[in-house]
Amino acid sequence: MQGYDLTEGNIMEKLLKFAFPIMVGNMLQQLYNIADTLIVGRYLGENALAAVGSSYALMVFITSILIGLCMGSSAFFSMQFGAKDRDRLEKGIFTAFIAIGSVTLVLNIVVYAAMEWILIFLRVPDVVAPLMREYLVWIFGGIVAVFLYNFVANLLRAVGNSVIPLLFLGISAITNIVLDILFIRGFQWGVGGAATATVFAQYLAGIGIVVYYGARYPELRVSRANRSWNVQIFKELIGLSTLTCLQQSIMNFGILMVQGLVNSFGPVVMAAFAAAVKIDSFAYAPVQDFGNAFSTYVAQNYGADKTERIRRGMRDAVAGAFVFCLVISILVVLFSEQLMGLFLSEESAEAIAVGAGYLRIEGAFYFGIGLLFLFYGYYRAIHKAGISVVLTVVSLGTRVLLAYVLSSVEWIGVTGIWMSVPIGWILADLTGIWYYRKYKKQELFFK
Repeated sequence: MQGYDLTEGNIMEKLLKFAFPIMVGNMLQQLYNIADTLIVGRYLGENALAAVGSSYALMVFITSILIGLCMGSSAFFSMQFGAKDRDRLEKGIFTAFIAIGSVTLVLNIVVYAAMEWILIFLRVPDVVAPLMREYLVWIFGGIVAVFLYNFVANLLRAVGNSVIPLLFLGISAITNIVLDILFIRGFQWGVGGAATATVFAQYLAGIGIVVYYGARYPELRVSRANRSWNVQIFKELIGLSTLTCLQQSIMNFGILMVQGLVNSFGPVVMAAFAAAVKIDSFAYAPVQDFGNAFSTYVAQNYGADKTERIRRGMRDAVAGAFVFCLVISILVVLFSEQLMGLFLSEESAEAIAVGAGYLRIEGAFYFGIGLLFLFYGYYRAIHKAGISVVLTVVSLGTRVLLAYVLSSVEWIGVTGIWMSVPIGWILADLTGIWYYRKYKKQELFFK
């Protein structure tokens, strides 16, 4: 079967070669919302930026359910590829597509039906609500495209092809930026134009990668004999995907709750948070994708019963993540105000100051989340996604609880929301280390 074998060769060289396209790809994907945020903030003002920022948190929560299911299925695909079991791989592809596709359609119906309730839950100020409602009406139309792209992208990555997903993301990201400028500055369609540009670009990536997969991967096409619902494989996919999905959902639901708290501080803080989160996400996106690439590495070696190679890979991955995070932390902390200035004009000096404060606090602790992403990928790949859920609950539970408690203290205020994030990362990392040290001496870790 065509793909990239991670069970042989120099560990770090293979990991980096496989991870690099994924890193670049996710950074390009971040450009969807970065372009919206930058252009909206510059040309439509703080209220529009606040609306788009709150919408982003909501969309990440919704799409995280689908992405989590796709990532969990990818672990199954990687294992079958590593074991060279084509029959089970094809059956898994068909069963996963039907299951996740059904969840996608249900989610799309629910979010449209619950739109007004969502605005109330997020405590969106009256001055921002109409703009956010307009944006959501359009952006919700891209949920199906998110499913199509992530399903096929995770399938291709599972068999070692991380380049093609990057290519389609690059094309769609450029399209998104061009259409943002055209729709917002040229046609003056406002926040609806920003959403329309993003949705068009999402479908370009989703449909494009499906067509490529069908045309160029005949060995991964599901044969007629395997186009049937397989209950046993579905149970295995549930075991892998549900917990991964739950992890992603818990993580992003916690972020959504924090977004509601941020919204209670008004449009200026909302705008600052919207821009700062984009910078934050872009900064640590490479180490997040390194964690996803590491998960594929572990899954393939787990399927091939190469326990010692998994352990050596963990040591190399932690060292690589530390070096990267150290460099990024220094840059973000030193240039926090200049980075915020890219998204907001000089008239928004207060929002720039608030956002810079956020970046200095988060940026100083990027290795905390870098290590956490490695643990997520590791435990997902060895059939222990439940531990990833535990780590997520520790991280996000701490963040949400401390955010509400600290921000209620008058002399701390909104800074308490920022402080809660790295504390949650560190506690989750300590928990992940404890699990790893406890079980790593087993002959075939958890198997």
